[in-house]
Amino acid sequence: MTEADGRTTAAVSLDGGWRRLPAPHLSAYLAAFHDRPVAGLAGEEIEGRHMALPLPEPGKVICCGLNYADHIAETGRDLPAHPTLFAKYADTLTGPAAEIRLPAGLDVDWEAELAVVVGAEIRGASRAEAAAAIWGYTIANDVSVRDWQRRTLQWFQGKAWDRTTPVGPVVVTADELDPAAGLQVVCRVDGVERQRGDTRSLVFDAAALVAYVSTFTRLRPGDLVLTGTPGGVGMAMTPPAYLTDGAVLETEISGIGVLRNRIAFTKE
Repeated sequence: MTEADGRTTAAVSLDGGWRRLPAPHLSAYLAAFHDRPVAGLAGEEIEGRHMALPLPEPGKVICCGLNYADHIAETGRDLPAHPTLFAKYADTLTGPAAEIRLPAGLDVDWEAELAVVVGAEIRGASRAEAAAAIWGYTIANDVSVRDWQRRTLQWFQGKAWDRTTPVGPVVVTADELDPAAGLQVVCRVDGVERQRGDTRSLVFDAAALVAYVSTFTRLRPGDLVLTGTPGGVGMAMTPPAYLTDGAVLETEISGIGVLRNRIAFTKE
């Protein structure tokens, strides 16, 4: 959260207000206090100006593609036996209301996603251990530069442009939200709904993904795992449709909130 003086602080919503946590953001908070009760660390009530990127310094951002059956079908692929994974950098992330700036002439697409926030260090975790290590959930949009993504069989160069993946506006702790019970994942472009999915239809759910990733790399508090996008992406439309200059991209997940990001194409 950004305060009136421009500083950012981690904060928790308690009793109808926001109370300060002893860290400048949730990345720092989870690194230092992930095993402590949140309420016990809450300080004075604050009046925030707006929500900032809650996790600006994740050690790892691991993303899953092709994880909703309808999205897999629209790409013409079969259901995968294993998760299709790629990575982003912390530099790829941006705030829940930030303008997304990209060079003009790119094919830029939308991908609404549920993101998992890791809250414990794990390696080689079982499904039960992975589930216990999930600290909470937030929203992301894996804004994708499709023409760069299609340059090779590897997706990385279309997925990791700086400050193009909005995250937020808050993180809801795992004891307050259960994706297995069904969360609506919605994307709108200029007010027109383009995507609507249900987390119950994930091929690999949150615990399965966290466990799978932990098999080959250690996950630590504050790491992010993006769970994939439902059907309705622009490149699958006939003809394909992409984001235009000035478009307003809204990403909503029930129980968490809404991201609102304006797209700006630059000539530089």
